[in-house]
Amino acid sequence: MIELQRLWHRLVSRVLDRWLAFRLVEPEPFALDATLPTFYVIARPSLTDELAVERLTRDLDLPGAGEWHSLDRALLPGCFALPRLRGSRGRIRGQHSAHLQQLLDALDNDTTLDAQLVPVSVFWSRAPGKDFGFWKMMAADDWAWSGRLRRLLSVAVNGRHLEAHFGEPIRLRPLIDDPAVTLTQRKVARVLRVHFRRIRARVLGPDISHHRTLMRGVVDSRPVQAAVLEAVAANRSTPAREHRRAERYAREIASNMSYPMLRFCYELLKRLWNRLYDGVDVHGLDAVKAIAGERTLIYVPCHRSHIDYLLLSYVLYREGLMPPHIAAGRNLDMPVIGALLRRGGAFFLRRSFKDNRLYAAVFNEYLHRLIARGHPLEYFIEGGRSRTGRMLSPRPGMLAMTLRSFARDAIRDVAFVPVYVGYERVLESNSYLRELRGGKKKKESPLDLLRVLKHLREPHGRVTVSVGEPLSLAGFLSETVPGWQDDPVSARPEWLSRAVPLLGETLARRINDAASLNAVSLVAMTLLATPHHTIESDLLANHIGLLVRLQKNLPGSQRCQLPTGEPADWIDQAVSLGFVTRQPQALGELITARPEQATLLTWYRNNVLHLFMHLGLVAFAFRNNAAFSLDDLDTLLSPAWPLLARELYFAPPNDPRERLASTLAALTEEGLLQATANGWRRQPGHLESSEHLRLLGQPVQPTLERAYLLLASLLRYPSGDLTREALEEHSRQLAERLTLLAGLNAPEFFDKRLFSGMLETLEQQGWLRVENEHLFYDDTLPRLQMRSRALFDPELRHRLVRLTHQ
Repeated sequence: MIELQRLWHRLVSRVLDRWLAFRLVEPEPFALDATLPTFYVIARPSLTDELAVERLTRDLDLPGAGEWHSLDRALLPGCFALPRLRGSRGRIRGQHSAHLQQLLDALDNDTTLDAQLVPVSVFWSRAPGKDFGFWKMMAADDWAWSGRLRRLLSVAVNGRHLEAHFGEPIRLRPLIDDPAVTLTQRKVARVLRVHFRRIRARVLGPDISHHRTLMRGVVDSRPVQAAVLEAVAANRSTPAREHRRAERYAREIASNMSYPMLRFCYELLKRLWNRLYDGVDVHGLDAVKAIAGERTLIYVPCHRSHIDYLLLSYVLYREGLMPPHIAAGRNLDMPVIGALLRRGGAFFLRRSFKDNRLYAAVFNEYLHRLIARGHPLEYFIEGGRSRTGRMLSPRPGMLAMTLRSFARDAIRDVAFVPVYVGYERVLESNSYLRELRGGKKKKESPLDLLRVLKHLREPHGRVTVSVGEPLSLAGFLSETVPGWQDDPVSARPEWLSRAVPLLGETLARRINDAASLNAVSLVAMTLLATPHHTIESDLLANHIGLLVRLQKNLPGSQRCQLPTGEPADWIDQAVSLGFVTRQPQALGELITARPEQATLLTWYRNNVLHLFMHLGLVAFAFRNNAAFSLDDLDTLLSPAWPLLARELYFAPPNDPRERLASTLAALTEEGLLQATANGWRRQPGHLESSEHLRLLGQPVQPTLERAYLLLASLLRYPSGDLTREALEEHSRQLAERLTLLAGLNAPEFFDKRLFSGMLETLEQQGWLRVENEHLFYDDTLPRLQMRSRALFDPELRHRLVRLTHQ
């Protein structure tokens, strides 16, 4: 029997050997103990899976899956399937069911023997090849285990697009010898089944084949039925009519994700990105793969472009992860387009539904069921796209609904996955330029994405998708709002109002922590710090190289992704993308930006501004002060950290003095400062290092100017005289006036939300208190303002003081 089985394997293997090919293997490279008998375990009996694993082990130079091992008079194949349970009595049936038991018996009989099990999951083309079509879609894997006919179709159609996922090897001898463990076939099989199911959930996501069942469960749920009865009373309607309205809301909201559409979109998007970008760089997904299948994943990317969600779904699918269900505005639910988006995983929500309790109940129940079933989700915590390039203030809506859902059923942990998307050039450059120059924000339209596709032939450089540190929701709540489990069934628990803003701020910071530097952002950081947006080419190359070195060596910046290549290459890239212009000159080449180029560069500079605030604040202090001791500099700068951190969403240092010392050391090592017996001193003004220090400190100035305007305006009036609204508006008007007097076109400088954030920070730090919307302060705030005067040169300080007294 065994000889016939071997012969059959060899015959089929010869037929398939030249045909099978793997698109993705994880983890890679893979190392095993070659001294031990190695047995590869697959989830279900399948000759094609066995042959695929055999081919893979040869390609990776691993112990062969096609080998046979003789252990204690038992002859066992190198690859076999888990035993299958049949019937209500749990009887084990099938030829493959004996192999695992024989292996355990052999090791139990001979204590000198050892072996290792390696679980392998094989997927037959989640993604179609070059020519996607009906047969490729029908033949690929989903949650329904394929039969012989469908597997034959998979081999023929998708045999060159396989995926394989290895599990951690399991050494059996230590487990058998452990007196605390009674190792049986049932226990080993149970552990392996859990592993296979987790991998399958990670790759395919939860089963999405029961759309109607999910919809019926949402409408028939207790919260929705309670809302139906309320609507009957409020609208003087009938239960049947309100029940139909709930069903209509459910159809309006719900996605109808399908694997064929995901595969279709993957191939379509692959062609789009290859046409649009020079490359898509991905960082940090290993941490997500480690927890996928165990926790419900909620991706929270920054929102910079119309194509953010398309790009993230493509990257996840390409890297072997299930694309998420995506929250989309109802305005995208158009004929044809809306149906396609639903099949790709989009679910739709209205901009506001606080006055429609039935709709709110249906949406909340639908979201809860997605989360409880483990479906990966995606939504933008900023709400809309950032027109300034900065991280926008997180919106509370989806975060609050997610927290309520988790509190209702916290059996399965939720992990937020922050994602930073960095573009060298966005498709919406022209519209952003118009808005940065003061134009009105255009209302978003579903056709906007189609309009920007006309720019496909233009160069767009590279794009980076960088994943930040995942956040466990259970761990976050236990740390920030202890006792949150005490009120799990409340529709709006008391702790929610405290947890939502903290969660939003934490996620925004983690997104920014994963930021990436690229050629355009580096050139923008430097060029916009010059008075006339013109700089010598060699000085620009030296400075952007300095920025990368500082970012690489400064503590706390390990997650920042740095560009490859040399500074000269980065300048060439910025020129080729049309952001700057080379200007030949007899004494050396200049790099300059025209007014419209400089305006657009502010968007790209703002993407990464937060990465240089620790360096920039120290550099700015030395611009107008020749020397500092560590104590004096710490006293001067400590009040500024919370203001900068709140505005730009980076984590303020836990120990400001220690972080300050490391920043001074980094600047000294690069020659920008000189260490003395009493502290640090800036270099003489005629040296290039002095110019580098000035360029490094310039980007901090706008934030400090806004803070000075705010404090000066407040302190002109006695404590308690001004309301919050009046001070925000007055400060905004002063900031606008300052930009006009300086000849600048920078609407972001006088954004009212920035002043609102500053007031909230002053209140959190205890420098202000708010009573009935009026602002009260004590002597601490005037002293703070007097101390901050040392940061500004006399001319700038005089201009700001004159402005606030007009």
